[in-house]
Amino acid sequence: TRTQSYFENSNMKAEGEPSPEEKALLEGLGAPLSPEALGPAYLPPKTDGSGNIRDKLQEAGKLLDQAGWTIKNGKRVNYKGEQMKLETLNFEPPFDRDNAPSITNLAQVDDTQYWSRLKSFDFDITTQRYVMRNTPSVELRSYFGSDAAKMDGSLNLAGISDPAVDVLVERVIAAKNREELTTAARALDRVLRAGHYWVPHWYKASNNIAYWDKFSRPETKPRFDRGILDTWWYDASKAAKLTTAAAAK
Repeated sequence: TRTQSYFENSNMKAEGEPSPEEKALLEGLGAPLSPEALGPAYLPPKTDGSGNIRDKLQEAGKLLDQAGWTIKNGKRVNYKGEQMKLETLNFEPPFDRDNAPSITNLAQVDDTQYWSRLKSFDFDITTQRYVMRNTPSVELRSYFGSDAAKMDGSLNLAGISDPAVDVLVERVIAAKNREELTTAARALDRVLRAGHYWVPHWYKASNNIAYWDKFSRPETKPRFDRGILDTWWYDASKAAKLTTAAAAK
């Protein structure tokens, strides 16, 4: 499923217009804020999946033109005539599928070079998987905080340094109840998405599990956990059926 939110697949995902509580929090931050963060939560462009994205390419071209990167002699250059170059840092072949549509000739680094350059932020684009906790807390500082943006080896790979983000991260951490936490997390989600720091890929909200049918489990499973070992138990009657079936063969 396509990822849209920093808190995807949870009720902390910002959706549509800000709620009154989110709007009050955002407007009272006392830190600069993108106007986009006060409107509908940003959603990445969507196509029909056919691969025919001419209209989106034209839109992107216009934005680059406006930013001073124009096409001359078939190359996109700045006012100095310097050709635009974009380097994607990656060493895991499974991600080639995701990167390939936008990259025609990808030269991969080895794993040692990858980790060294990742830690020193020596790249233009890289792929990273973030897994948010059901109750996000201090780890958000290392993901999105201004201090982390200055620290080699931090997880703030986009170099996010935004006073509004810093304030909202602290609001999430200091939340006194679930309602406060959810409101603060949704507000943070809005500001981050309005900042356009990432190109979201996808997520999978289920787990495929193969197992011998000799276990029983609760009718209602944990919402964000497979529950294996913690809530499953050995079922003698099911195991007996498996033994009988094996003997029959």
